[in-house]
Amino acid sequence: MNTLFRYAAALDERDPAALAEVLTEDATWTFKSGGETVAGPVVGRSAILDFVRAAKPGGQQRHHLTNVVVDGGTVRAYLLLTSTAGGRAAVVNTGRCTFGLRAAGDEWRIASLVVEFDGPM
Repeated sequence: MNTLFRYAAALDERDPAALAEVLTEDATWTFKSGGETVAGPVVGRSAILDFVRAAKPGGQQRHHLTNVVVDGGTVRAYLLLTSTAGGRAAVVNTGRCTFGLRAAGDEWRIASLVVEFDGPM
């Protein structure tokens, strides 16, 4: 669970170095909406960090992960994405995240992430 919290905090703080610490070298990210892939797969830690750096979200974003279910190295959670763009906090999107985790010493790292948005990305 600590890995997921560190992942969300790294995105919220726009901290690529912190994000790199929770990803495997060969990590993949895929984004879906309406059952269709809308972005990705983004393959490899470096490509993911470039993808994150290129994103220009307005305002302060927060990635809220809830209803977390851990099943071995697979973790599923609901996503509530909020932002203060426009001067007030609002929901940007909701969805489901499926994380594939891999042990790295005494901690876990994200090897894969699939985000299935409920609305358009």
